[in-house]
Amino acid sequence: MNKQIQLEDLGNRDYKAVWDYQETLFKSILDLKIQNRREETNHPTPNYFLFVEHPHVYTLGKSGDITNLLINEEQLAAKNATFYKINRGGDITYHGPGQIVGYPILDLENFFTDIHKYLRLLEEMIILTLADYGIKAERSPGETGVWLDVGTPFARKICAMGVRASRWVTMHGFAFNVNADLGYFDNIVPCGIKEKAVTSLNVELGKAQVDEAEVKQKLLEHFKVLFEAEFISLNSVQSPN
Repeated sequence: MNKQIQLEDLGNRDYKAVWDYQETLFKSILDLKIQNRREETNHPTPNYFLFVEHPHVYTLGKSGDITNLLINEEQLAAKNATFYKINRGGDITYHGPGQIVGYPILDLENFFTDIHKYLRLLEEMIILTLADYGIKAERSPGETGVWLDVGTPFARKICAMGVRASRWVTMHGFAFNVNADLGYFDNIVPCGIKEKAVTSLNVELGKAQVDEAEVKQKLLEHFKVLFEAEFISLNSVQSPN
């Protein structure tokens, strides 16, 4: 099993361009797995982890309800935002500046074959990172993602998640609000969940800005332990020791 993960920080990139890039990596792993089975070979499958920040964009998962987008095309254009229907699970969400988006493209057969465990470990990575900042975060029963003050009138989501998997290969991932402009969430019913708020790490800490490079390092450190993985850094983000 190959537990090495090729890490790449793409910076600020258009959503569709990165979606296409994900699909290319995803297909390359699937093709190798199919080849291994057809030819009875055992070539190791690669794993990837992409960090990215997107310009303002709304994405609707394959099980989502378009009525959860509360603005029309003209209003989207006025807000310099785009919209895509995509092939992940979940409903509608927002990506934009100040949000750390992570796309692990993994062959789970290199780690474990359990999608629910995969999602729970992604949540745990966020929960542990927030704990590093003195914030108690948790899961909300029946609602994928990471929340604060679950079970109270003040429940609010800080990280959304949605994935796609085929033959145990994953794509899409998580969107962690770190310095996000929360006003953009007013244009949707986030994740299709009504009457629950959204928050960002800088808001919870009472800071104008949180060091996003530091947050990425903490995320990687926790991911490495949870998945018993090793990172190979391809560019600006250095893998944890």
